[in-house]
Amino acid sequence: MPRDKTESVTVQLDDGTTFLVEARSQGGEEDVGIGDALKFEAVTKVVGGIAKGLQKTFDTVKPKKATVEFGLELALESGKLTALLVEDTTTASLKITLEWGE
Repeated sequence: MPRDKTESVTVQLDDGTTFLVEARSQGGEEDVGIGDALKFEAVTKVVGGIAKGLQKTFDTVKPKKATVEFGLELALESGKLTALLVEDTTTASLKITLEWGE
């Protein structure tokens, strides 16, 4: 698939649930055929890593409340699903809001 072309791909959650996502090609060879489900775990690891890093910072600075909003675009890279942090949440595949505080 040419770079920057989008395609609907089947994604599978850890519990076996599958769904379609629109993902952008990042280039490179891709061997994803119909019926092949990509693992969503790569995306959840990105969200978890961002949240853990922010939590560590908030534990240090101790704000009363903190809200972080970011967008992820889903992409295919070498036949695997990956998440790209995007500047504009209006173009994001996933818009995520995390809150800490009381």
